[in-house]
Amino acid sequence: MSAHPTAATGALKVFPDREHLVHALAEHLLALAERTLAEGGADRPFRIALSGGSTPQALYALMAAPDYARRFPWARTQFFMVDDRFVPHSHADSNGGMLQRLLFDHVPVPKSNIFLMPDSGASTEAARRYEATLRRVTGLNTLPTAGNTTTPPLLDVCLLGMGTDGHTASLFPGQDVLSNHTDWVAACTPATAPHIRLTLTYPAIAASRHVIFLVAGADKQAMLARVRAQDTSLPATAISGLCDVTWYMDQAAMPLTA
Repeated sequence: MSAHPTAATGALKVFPDREHLVHALAEHLLALAERTLAEGGADRPFRIALSGGSTPQALYALMAAPDYARRFPWARTQFFMVDDRFVPHSHADSNGGMLQRLLFDHVPVPKSNIFLMPDSGASTEAARRYEATLRRVTGLNTLPTAGNTTTPPLLDVCLLGMGTDGHTASLFPGQDVLSNHTDWVAACTPATAPHIRLTLTYPAIAASRHVIFLVAGADKQAMLARVRAQDTSLPATAISGLCDVTWYMDQAAMPLTA
């Protein structure tokens, strides 16, 4: 295992199409949850941060289906967010609202286990409030780094996507947030996408035990090839994790030279 797993070196899991892709990832998340809970004891929850996007929406719909929902340990899982547009949760562009409608409204997860990003007040203050929530719920004062075996992870799983411009979470090219290695959560305003955003920063994502990218479609192929070639102009290239970084993708997104 690499001492510093990154997006450029992480394993590639390739599936014939989106249907097979989301089914495989759903089963993988279930296995990770069961393993974490078995290893951690009765008081240890499974912590996962979720992203928005069209392909993750198919995953969440599958997880909400009765056959899957009856198997997942909802009561012992804490759900966080990777990023969100700073709009009311009732807004069509809200990731938090999407998660509530597609997933949380259909499964037996306690409301106290759901930690959506704030959707009101000043964005910078909202980012500080969400970081305070992460600190309170996890009990962490400092973030673990790769190779640290004594500090528990911030998250067990951080689920990411990637845009056709190489952004991930709300870490867009050329933004000041890319150099923020102090805060766990930050507000940002992308030049190429609508809305102010709240996002986990690089160090918060890197404090996750398992980082998983979910990408699909031929329009992601060229960008993924650039990440694998360690193109440092792309925000996704700088992503790392504590134990592993894994790409779950369909065949259409598979780079020819990965």
